[in-house]
Amino acid sequence: MQIHVIAVGKVKEPYLREGIEEYTKRLRVYTTLHFLEVPDVRVSPGASESQKKSIRAKEGQLLLRAAPIGSHLIALHPAGEEWSSAKLTERIRTWEVEGPHTVAFLIGGELGHTEEVLDTSREILSLSRMTFPHQLVRLILLESLYRSFRQLRGEPYSR
Repeated sequence: MQIHVIAVGKVKEPYLREGIEEYTKRLRVYTTLHFLEVPDVRVSPGASESQKKSIRAKEGQLLLRAAPIGSHLIALHPAGEEWSSAKLTERIRTWEVEGPHTVAFLIGGELGHTEEVLDTSREILSLSRMTFPHQLVRLILLESLYRSFRQLRGEPYSR
């Protein structure tokens, strides 16, 4: 099974980069993990709604182009379906056995996803009803995936 985490923009904060690197390293024991950052488009402070829509469209196209053809796309979005850790673990179990064998999680930039990204995705997932910075979402997702793989393998992980 292959997991792709595709996100808009680079992580600037060192503590987040370190956490992402650590969980990426840990996950590679369990799965083939690809972590890709596509360029973000700067949003000027006084950007109009039209300009913001154009920026979202550009970033959305970059996300969709970066996803492997035929992969099971999952857009992370605050209005998506919330999964428990147990549900994520079950989904991974199913993906490993029955497929799809390539899953791509799409993380938008500061302006979020376009309707095209949401419509193209097979699923829309919310990590929480709370709002998190899009850079922190990467770390939360990787930790959640790591927790699930540990549980699937019967390895301890604190609750």
